Amino acid sequence: MSLVVVGSVAYDGLTTPAGKVERALGGACTYISLAASYFTRVNIVGIVGEDFAHEDYAFLDSRGIGLEGLERVPGKTFYWAGVYSDDMNDRETLATDLNVFANFDPKLPEIYRKQPYLMLGNIQPSLQRSVRNQMTSPRLVGGDTMNYWIQSYRDELLVTLHGWDFLLINDSEARQLSGERNLKRAAAKIRALGPRLLVIKRGEYGAILFTDYGYAWIPGILLDTLKDPTGAGDCFAGGFIGYLASQNADGHNEDVLRRAVVYGCVMGSFCCEEFGVDRFRTLTRDEVETRFADLCHVTAI
Repeated sequence: MSLVVVGSVAYDGLTTPAGKVERALGGACTYISLAASYFTRVNIVGIVGEDFAHEDYAFLDSRGIGLEGLERVPGKTFYWAGVYSDDMNDRETLATDLNVFANFDPKLPEIYRKQPYLMLGNIQPSLQRSVRNQMTSPRLVGGDTMNYWIQSYRDELLVTLHGWDFLLINDSEARQLSGERNLKRAAAKIRALGPRLLVIKRGEYGAILFTDYGYAWIPGILLDTLKDPTGAGDCFAGGFIGYLASQNADGHNEDVLRRAVVYGCVMGSFCCEEFGVDRFRTLTRDEVETRFADLCHVTAI
């Protein structure tokens, strides 16, 4: 089944203990789409400038990603730069140049509006709601948000969340959104806002899925190589919704949901092994399935 992904397409300047790159392909929409493309057909909605390289178009196209909704306009593509701490758990932002992304007003091509799955990347809640309203009859809708929107656009965000089936956020965002320190109580409050499916991402410690059936905690994956954590959360999202789309899921099958979280952890882990999206230039579906099986094995009783 086909998935529509909306969000940022960017270039990143990255500095980690493993090295430095000046202009890596990035952006939430990019990471989500690449991870999801291992499971289902993906169509993206985003905006780039005149500097967006032909080879980056070609790379996305090589993964079977639909680019009809990727708008190219005069100006420069969104650029972000940051430096990570020695343990890569913290980062300092050096530059955030919105460029053409400052005027992003997503309009879905007609063919996208009838697709069954919609993943909304981290953009202003009113834009997320606008995109949701352009869909005709989606099977599952959800997305991501961040502390800035929670703090500064709370009322707008609450209206937007009311129309979602799932929400993916990290533990600090869950506490901020709910006002609860305890994650179980935080999850109950957040699910009462609209999303019946909630995943709280915990970085290297995995993720917790909350549903009507209770909760499931999937551990993180221990890596031999960690170069760059940028985009890992978005790749988790891509693995999660991509797998659900591949199963024609409606979000009610607990076993399918748990497997989706495992695939999310798997795709997030691969992202960290190279800078930017480079791991996806060589990653195979066989490698994905091997790591999925490994994670299932270490969590079995």
